[in-house]
Amino acid sequence: MPDLPARQWRDALSSCDLARIGAFLAERPELAVAKLEDWCDHPRGTTPLAYIAMLRFDAERLGLPQDIEGTGDVARMLLAAGAPVEGDPDDSETPLITAASYGDADVARALIEAGADIEAVAADDAGGVPGGTALLHAGVFGMTDVVDVLVASGARVHSIVEAAAAGDVSGFLADETPLDQRVRALTMAAGHDRVAVIEALLAAGTPVDAIDAWGTTALQAATENGRTASAAVLVAAGATPS
Repeated sequence: MPDLPARQWRDALSSCDLARIGAFLAERPELAVAKLEDWCDHPRGTTPLAYIAMLRFDAERLGLPQDIEGTGDVARMLLAAGAPVEGDPDDSETPLITAASYGDADVARALIEAGADIEAVAADDAGGVPGGTALLHAGVFGMTDVVDVLVASGARVHSIVEAAAAGDVSGFLADETPLDQRVRALTMAAGHDRVAVIEALLAAGTPVDAIDAWGTTALQAATENGRTASAAVLVAAGATPS
């Protein structure tokens, strides 16, 4: 990155310093699309937009404050400067999927406002949920705030598992719903504290201690995600603490 120490650009992004970011972009607008290469936490390189989408999740590991504010505003500034809303053609996932996986609802909103394809799917060789939409990524990784943003923005719910994350399985739960899907939906609901969904699935005969395809029980999902309301309902229904 000639004429501009990479550390200065990264520091401006990491601190969400809009004034500095704006000054850098005014002088060198190509920074909005230039890969951030040779950094230990992104050795294969990443775009500034993807970096901002991951920033809050990575804050502790990067030694940054836990209460980072302004990621959505930085995303808007990068988009205005020319960052492609769908990412680069060779990216394995779109910036919206990255924001969903890493749990930044503010960046997700900024991308949706800019016209991001809410139904785009990750590549088959992606590292998160291959072939999955942003909604599925947010569901799998327990990012409830992003799930809510996506659903409110019109994201399509494709399965009972996604419906459980979104908090309403009424259109998906039926006698013929396969048991493995009901079990996966139960752990998903527990991970997102969707108590009404848990109760509906249990009432439909879903075993409270069943292990899903990821090797997890609903009670494990609830406790690992700090979902105390879900844990209480599951224990009251006979879930076995482990």
